[in-house]
Amino acid sequence: MTASLTRRSLLSLAGVTGIGLAVAACSAGDDGPRKATGSSGSPTASGSPTASGGGSAKAVAASTSPAQVPLAGGVTVTVAGTGLAAVKGVTVGGIAARDVRATASKVTFTAPHQAMYTAGSADVALFTEAIEPSPSANQSSDGNGSAANDGQSGATQDTAPATPSPTSAPTPSAGAAVATTTLAYAALTDVDRQLQYAMAHWKDYNLSEYGTMNPIGGDCANFVSQTLIARGWKQRSDWYNRDAGAQHSATWTYCPSMDPWLTANAAEFGLTRRSLDERDKVRVGDIVFYDWNDNASPDHTTIVSEVFTEPDGTIRIKSASHNQDGPYRDLDEMITVQHPGGTAWFHTFDA
Repeated sequence: MTASLTRRSLLSLAGVTGIGLAVAACSAGDDGPRKATGSSGSPTASGSPTASGGGSAKAVAASTSPAQVPLAGGVTVTVAGTGLAAVKGVTVGGIAARDVRATASKVTFTAPHQAMYTAGSADVALFTEAIEPSPSANQSSDGNGSAANDGQSGATQDTAPATPSPTSAPTPSAGAAVATTTLAYAALTDVDRQLQYAMAHWKDYNLSEYGTMNPIGGDCANFVSQTLIARGWKQRSDWYNRDAGAQHSATWTYCPSMDPWLTANAAEFGLTRRSLDERDKVRVGDIVFYDWNDNASPDHTTIVSEVFTEPDGTIRIKSASHNQDGPYRDLDEMITVQHPGGTAWFHTFDA
């Protein structure tokens, strides 16, 4: 990927300053690409010509449809305008979009997920060079290979390693955008609300409502259960957390109980249990269980926060979790670098 823009570079376009706070404001900020208003009143480029059929027409982005997209992205967006035939790359809130297609009158692309699943306006910037998408958080793992506080007995939140923040990078080599417009991210789906909650509380524990299970072995299952509530699940007699954790079921807080409970109720919940080699079926919001010593008993659980495919075809899966506390932890690093010989499996949502 050295010949392409990195996600870190793209995030710097949007003025993203990092994720050290409980909820990072990673939607496009005031430092993102600027709009210049042409004689028509529509957002335009700063005067750069676009090679549209050999002419010198300036690129103009007149409208965006839909104007609002889910936090999880994944929908096709159309930017209508003029002089757009040369567009090859698009960023949304500083994040590269996939499936970019352009004609003289429109550009279509697949909206990326909002970097930290936070609602708000985002700049859409059009470039005449292709921009290869890359992971949004620029973190292979939040613990840099450390196994500390990773679902181990007795670990506490206080021992978790600090999460690195994306560093600023020089202006990308693609140069200035030839046209800009905007769209809005909003929590429109159950998955949006689940990941919005996960990003709000991966570091800022919701102690008043759910407490913490770190003093009794780890908070990972407690956190995953909370995100399922945000997704729309309801507490029940066999799965609950009451009085800020004073009362709780093992199925809510304990991985070896939660995993078989999900399997037993899969039809009711709309879940399918999948093996590690079925990662092509995994989507954002799905549940991952990890077995560090491959003894068929899970030690850790997380919620999928990002899925993307490397240029070589490798499917990368990143997760939000407690123990370690992090928003984008890499599955493969967790079971090779952090826990050599470990394995993982998934509970994926059918719809």
